[in-house]
Amino acid sequence: MTARENEIVFSKRRQVAPLSVIALEGAAVIGNKINEHLLEWWSGSGYKADNFLIKNECSRFSSGDARGIIRKSIRGDDVFIIVDVGNYSCKYNFFGEENRMSPDDHFQDLKRIIQAAGGKAHRINVIMPILYGGRQHRRSYRESLDCAVALQELESMGVKNIVTFDAHDSRVCNAVPLMGFDNIIPSYQVLKALIKRVNNLKIDKDSFMMISPDEGALNRNMYYASVLGVELGMFYKRRDYSKIINGRNPIIAHEYLGNSVKDKVVFVCDDIISSGESMLEVAYELKKREAARILIYATYPVFTGGLGDFDKACKEGVIDYVFGTNLTYRTPELLSSEWYYDVDISKYIAYLIAALNHDISTGKVIDPHTRIRSLLKRYNKDGVVQDEAGV
Repeated sequence: MTARENEIVFSKRRQVAPLSVIALEGAAVIGNKINEHLLEWWSGSGYKADNFLIKNECSRFSSGDARGIIRKSIRGDDVFIIVDVGNYSCKYNFFGEENRMSPDDHFQDLKRIIQAAGGKAHRINVIMPILYGGRQHRRSYRESLDCAVALQELESMGVKNIVTFDAHDSRVCNAVPLMGFDNIIPSYQVLKALIKRVNNLKIDKDSFMMISPDEGALNRNMYYASVLGVELGMFYKRRDYSKIINGRNPIIAHEYLGNSVKDKVVFVCDDIISSGESMLEVAYELKKREAARILIYATYPVFTGGLGDFDKACKEGVIDYVFGTNLTYRTPELLSSEWYYDVDISKYIAYLIAALNHDISTGKVIDPHTRIRSLLKRYNKDGVVQDEAGV
């Protein structure tokens, strides 16, 4: 346990209130991991804690109606509710048929659990890694703004803080300017995983390059390029605005802007791999330009189009690795793929929970510039990065 963890987690007199964690069904796996980290830290401090997880359920009647139940008192507690609105593996019976839960279903269950708290908690915080409705972040025509309305709804229900990761557009926080809203980018954890996984990786201007797959991902790639001290290139999508296919204007071509990627290791970073079509097109374009190795990262590796095209691209040597986090559901097939590497963010979330529970600034966590510099210094010196006690 590092000195920083000890400072934040175990100054018990500074707790806002006793800590309780509620992991909804879709977030049960990562919820258990978070609980283990919190228990380890608390026991190491000399304080007793048996379990921070509070049993809960959202049971359904055969008609589809549902109710949220919290199985233990949370009166006066600092409650953190963890929800994965992207976990489509969760199912329920509806008129005798099995239905997969959609983001709408998960969001409704979140509201049910908040209702079940009945105003008894000292404070309610929501950790929603993949933001509900976050991909519909702006209005172009007569369109809904689901994410903005959802945030306002949670605020009206008494939620004090929202913690999300790598929001598609962080400006959605403007919908709730008086509520706590933290958009966390797990850049340090990703770079540490990259360095540990990829052999013979050299990170400098001559060997390594960041590539933004589109204009929307430019800011996050600019950050990586800045802290790593490497060059940045980008693609932009040329679309046919006269047509709408599957709810969007089809992409005609990916145009590249930037210096040559020939013989370089390129790292392509985005918030989500949905169908994966755009990311694959970018990878093939980079290979045409003679990139040496192509590494891909997406915070949310959803793969709605399946894994077949990525399997093919990896067998052909187009893609070397795909990195993703455990912030949303990943299929067993993805987790067993040779080309996929899972980045565990549970300890990071546990640290954030502990910090918020002690009313301590999360600024250094949100902007880990110093830690990344230290990571690169150790790697460039020794060529390896050992596991650390910290997040």
